[in-house]
Amino acid sequence: MPKMKTNSGAKKRFALTGTGKIKRKHAFKSHILTKKTKKQKKRLTHFAILNKSNEKSVKALLGI
Repeated sequence: MPKMKTNSGAKKRFALTGTGKIKRKHAFKSHILTKKTKKQKKRLTHFAILNKSNEKSVKALLGI
């Protein structure tokens, strides 16, 4: 049986933590930033942990 390929889009967007959780970036931080407050942009900068309901599908894309 051939090896399973990692989805290259998911590979760029998600990262695994040391405890096995999946890190993701926040959306809405790429453009049209002039109308967003400093506080909002600062909060969007930080990484978030992927929700438990999406974890199974993302792990399948990453080949974990």
